[in-house]
Amino acid sequence: MDLLTPSIGLLFWQIVAFGTLFFLLRAFAWKPILASLKEREDNIQSALDMAQKTRAEMASLKSENEKLLAQARSERETILRGAKEVADKLVADAQKKAQAEGDRILEQARESMANERTAMVAAMKKEVVTLSIEVAEKVLRRELVDKAAQEKLVQDLVSTSRLN
Repeated sequence: MDLLTPSIGLLFWQIVAFGTLFFLLRAFAWKPILASLKEREDNIQSALDMAQKTRAEMASLKSENEKLLAQARSERETILRGAKEVADKLVADAQKKAQAEGDRILEQARESMANERTAMVAAMKKEVVTLSIEVAEKVLRRELVDKAAQEKLVQDLVSTSRLN
């Protein structure tokens, strides 16, 4: 049991060594260790505060960004709607112009056809008159070769004609 119970001298020197070590650590190491722990605690707390502040800023930026996106979508829809209306108006105007131009061309073609028809009828009448005169001239030359035939033709014409 001697090994389990220490002697008084050993206890004394252990207490002196412990006291000296405690005094030296308290005088030289304890304050810097506590100061460094306090500084580390302050750094961790400032980092946590900064993270919380950054998180709040990110949330506000996110909500602001969503508002801007919603506004941009709204403006895009307005612009697209306006562009569609302008395009529809341009298409409608182009259709109206094309319809008017087609109607004008049709009317010109009808007038041209009517003028050509009138000219053709006039030319045909002239041709018929010319042919009739030629036929009549040939018939009269053949009929009027002798004097008796001329007198007979004149009498037939007088008898068939109505005199008022």
